[in-house]
Amino acid sequence: MPGYIDKEIPEKVLQQLRESIECKEAISILEAVTLIKEFSKLPIEPWGEAVTFPLIETIPTVLPGQRYGHRIEGKTIAETWVKMIHRIKTTGVLRPTGYDGQWQELIDLMAVVTDEPADFFFPQPNYLPLDREFLSEYIPQMLEDAPYREGIKYSYGQRMRSWFGRDQVEQVIYKLIKEIDAASGVINLWDSGNGNLSARPDGSSDHEHEGSPCLNHIWLRVVDKEISLTGTFRSNDVFGAWPANAMGLRALQQHIRDEIARRCATHPQATNYDLKMGPLITLSQSAHLYDNTWESADQLIANQYAQICKNKDYSDPAGTFLIELVNGQIEVLQQSPIGETVTKYSGSNPLQLATEICNACPAIQPLHISYLAIELQKASECLKANHHYIQDK
Repeated sequence: MPGYIDKEIPEKVLQQLRESIECKEAISILEAVTLIKEFSKLPIEPWGEAVTFPLIETIPTVLPGQRYGHRIEGKTIAETWVKMIHRIKTTGVLRPTGYDGQWQELIDLMAVVTDEPADFFFPQPNYLPLDREFLSEYIPQMLEDAPYREGIKYSYGQRMRSWFGRDQVEQVIYKLIKEIDAASGVINLWDSGNGNLSARPDGSSDHEHEGSPCLNHIWLRVVDKEISLTGTFRSNDVFGAWPANAMGLRALQQHIRDEIARRCATHPQATNYDLKMGPLITLSQSAHLYDNTWESADQLIANQYAQICKNKDYSDPAGTFLIELVNGQIEVLQQSPIGETVTKYSGSNPLQLATEICNACPAIQPLHISYLAIELQKASECLKANHHYIQDK
């Protein structure tokens, strides 16, 4: 694991520390024990006077923004994570954590990952808080009924596979095979303490215990031969935990998709069960950054967010808009993503037209409406000056 030295400590003090330390290498446990015994016999002398370096308090600059309900979308988990960090760091509300610290929080943050590859995308150099080695150990905790491990109260896999006395992953697979359009592919991880349905002998609930699961609810849905997964977190450490959570859920989504395809290979309607991987959606009811990660979050934003913003994607589920001047008015044709004309807007006032389009298409992407506003203003100026208007020219 990487180590960090607080920037408040002067370099000359660090150099004095380096010069005062004697290091020896041990290539075995026996050799290490021998060295420890030798060092323990040496006299311990101070290498300098005790010095205190006050920490520089980092206070985020919080911009105005909505309090509830946020949406972020990205192609990969890495891209989406950087966008989430930026949104929380920019508009998140500062709150006490209950653990003698602070966090910056957004309530109900939806993150949509559209195109994560099957073998997962790790940027180079890797700025994620995990690597492939860690992921190889984490994913089984999501997919398997992991046995008890010292220091771990449960795993998400155990919660899904056996905690309530039934394998909910298998139940969802069976449900979707039986009814591919079902909207009830649900996995529950919260133990409400309903007597013998609880894994605890006393039937107590997660409300009564510390360390209750952050991931509470998973929903699988098949639409147009595409399987999506939505995971709901009651509390989500976005900086430290969300990337691993997201990759674990994506692995679960892939597992369920593959099992449905494998088991239905000989089904009379087998093509209906050869599903595409749809989006991964997470809903973090409390999406937060702990104060000890704020500085790292700022560095991540400075190094990565601007670069991500340069890679603009103009595709929009709201479709495209073709602008022309027709009979003394601005005419806007809205087309679906497959090129079908959906509706027409017309008028001479660019602001009124932009407002009408936004009201009719509330999900239109901000970048798209900014582009439309510029083009509508250009069309309006051409109309007033009796000039020919060509969109994008």
